[in-house]
Amino acid sequence: MFNKFVFLRICGNGYEKIDPVRFIGNFSSGKMGFALAEAAAIRGAEVTLVTGPTNETVDCQSITVVHVTSGDQMLEACTANFAKADIAIMSAAVADYKPKVQATEKIKKNGATMSIELEKTTDILKNLGAAKQKQILVGFALETNNELENAKSKLVSKNLDLIVLNSLNDKDATFKSDTNKITIIDKQNNCTDFELKSKFDVAQDILNSIESLI
Repeated sequence: MFNKFVFLRICGNGYEKIDPVRFIGNFSSGKMGFALAEAAAIRGAEVTLVTGPTNETVDCQSITVVHVTSGDQMLEACTANFAKADIAIMSAAVADYKPKVQATEKIKKNGATMSIELEKTTDILKNLGAAKQKQILVGFALETNNELENAKSKLVSKNLDLIVLNSLNDKDATFKSDTNKITIIDKQNNCTDFELKSKFDVAQDILNSIESLI
């Protein structure tokens, strides 16, 4: 149980504006993050859910939802709430790059090609890992190749306690699906594989792994 534990949940997509009508984003639905928030609340946790644009909703008094749009807004919300959290889980699909300049007016279709200069976004998870004191910090790794190697590298470089690996190569575990198939890796390089399950049941597996660290 997570009675008296404060969770910070970060999930959903992030929109990096190109102009007033276009953005760089991805297919993340936020379903896994909302399932984790609800499962933690059922176990007695007080949850702050920072979410990017999503169609998901939650109705629970112990979950405070903070809506953001861009990676910069998500960083600000995470930084403001991280210090008071006991456990932070970052499953948000934040863009790695954003337009260096946002056009103030809609870009017109002129010419056969167009180039947009991009710059790196701030690595939210790495920032949280550097600031971590007493918190348990859990990250996600969505991979398409060298899955275990890349996830283990991220676990170390971001100073995480656990990392949840899922792959787009797994059928029925793709964006917007109601099911997921994961591997959980800890700091001792122990890897635990789970079968395909509903995202709410996957959330239970993740929370059980976190409980083992408390």
